[in-house]
Amino acid sequence: MLAAYARALGGDRPLENLEIGERPTPQPGPGQVRVRMRAVTLNHHDLWTLRGVVGAPITVPRILGCDGVGTVDEYGPDRPPGTPDPGSEVLIYPMRFCGRCRACQGDDPMLCRSFTLLSDGDMEGSLAEFVIVPALHVLPKPASLSDAQAAALAVSFLTAYRMLFVKAALRPGSRVLIQGAGGGVGTAAVQLASAAGCIVFASSSSKAKLDVLAGLGAQHVIPAGRDAAKTILALTEGEGVDAVIETVGEATWGTSLRAVRRGGKIAVAGATTGPNPPADLARVFWHQLRIVGSTMGSLPEFRDLIAFVERARIKPVIDAVYPLSRARDAFAMLDSNTHIGKIALTIP
Repeated sequence: MLAAYARALGGDRPLENLEIGERPTPQPGPGQVRVRMRAVTLNHHDLWTLRGVVGAPITVPRILGCDGVGTVDEYGPDRPPGTPDPGSEVLIYPMRFCGRCRACQGDDPMLCRSFTLLSDGDMEGSLAEFVIVPALHVLPKPASLSDAQAAALAVSFLTAYRMLFVKAALRPGSRVLIQGAGGGVGTAAVQLASAAGCIVFASSSSKAKLDVLAGLGAQHVIPAGRDAAKTILALTEGEGVDAVIETVGEATWGTSLRAVRRGGKIAVAGATTGPNPPADLARVFWHQLRIVGSTMGSLPEFRDLIAFVERARIKPVIDAVYPLSRARDAFAMLDSNTHIGKIALTIP
């Protein structure tokens, strides 16, 4: 089968580690399903893998890709009852858990110490004609969305949903600052928060992206930089926002600390510009700030997200769609950070 995969990791030119070629067609085992892929969206996780920064040890060659839409091709033995029939259009939930630890048996399996995302550990990714996932991890594709739009839900939208409504616990009328709002998670957070009745402050260093974000429902678009926090405080009569959605890291951390109100929350799910900004602990304790980490989302949260997207008629932002044969161009666009929303690859 045709696939986009990492043939090596790390080095000075990580994009050169990307290869497009034939890989063995996988066979589903007990409790698994094979999905014939139709569309996948790129995530920064794919770039980090090419750079050799991985959450769980992997061996190369390794097929990339963390989400996707396709059709059910074949189940292995012990197909669970109620799963979509072969030929059904499905979304992939891209996580796998141990199923045995206290977290898996409790309220939040995302705290499982051995959870893996597609393309991590021993799991091949979705940028291929076929992918294998647990049979319970395929859900009906929303008919209102294109393949590329639906593919965006599984990583970017799920990450944003958990940050907004589980970790930050936002409600209608809450004020939220979304940092780096032009990317996949950022545009998702703007759309979700706006649909939920929040007052959205969206920050970006690109004027073109700020214009798009205003059209997505952000009431206030803020140029990123040293004056961003002052602007936000002026717009909130000196109080600040109730929560910050932070995926940028070092470049925006100072603004996040200064723009959030006393007792407010900063939900962190990434650090694309670096993970080690000055902590400014004095501000953290004097202002009694709550800094909460967030990673992806659980399967029940994924179901809730899909229902919310359908109910609110949200259409994920897709900047560009490439065929799998042009994966290198798609990855170069992702690496340049010039895109707005998501970049998708279609699978022939």
